[in-house]
Amino acid sequence: MKKWFYIIAPAAMLAVFSFFYVTHVKETREKDRIRKEEVAKQIAQEATRKAEIEEQARLDAAARAADREAKAAEKETERIAKWETEGREIQETTDEYNKAADKLAHEQSELEVQLEQLRRAKERANNEVLALAKQVELARIDKRNAELEIQRKTEMVVRQVQRNSLTQMPSIDVTAR
Repeated sequence: MKKWFYIIAPAAMLAVFSFFYVTHVKETREKDRIRKEEVAKQIAQEATRKAEIEEQARLDAAARAADREAKAAEKETERIAKWETEGREIQETTDEYNKAADKLAHEQSELEVQLEQLRRAKERANNEVLALAKQVELARIDKRNAELEIQRKTEMVVRQVQRNSLTQMPSIDVTAR
């Protein structure tokens, strides 16, 4: 009987185990089904909540993008207006400076003409001064030549007079009387 004991005891334990196993498996399947339903509900709720959050985020992003685009458009409009204002100011300043430059160029050309006239007048005055100085020097040279000529003629006359016997004093013998 001991041999049967080896088969009966494990069979009884197998029967008890099978009873508890089958019951537990049913409970586990029921719990698993309930848990899956809860997980499915949670997933559905999470998906709904996620979709709502995504929709809200998308709406916020669209609002921020629209706000950003409006600000960018406003900044671009301001930048263009500022650019045009500065461009007008630069153009006005450039026009003023161009007018001033034209006026100064006209004055410069007039001054250059006056300078050229003054240079010509100076050249004429210098030529007149040189011509007068030349005449003065020629007059001095003529005077000096005339004086030298007078001296030479005077010397010639003196020599001729000295050579001429008529102009010499007769020699008187003071012993003969």
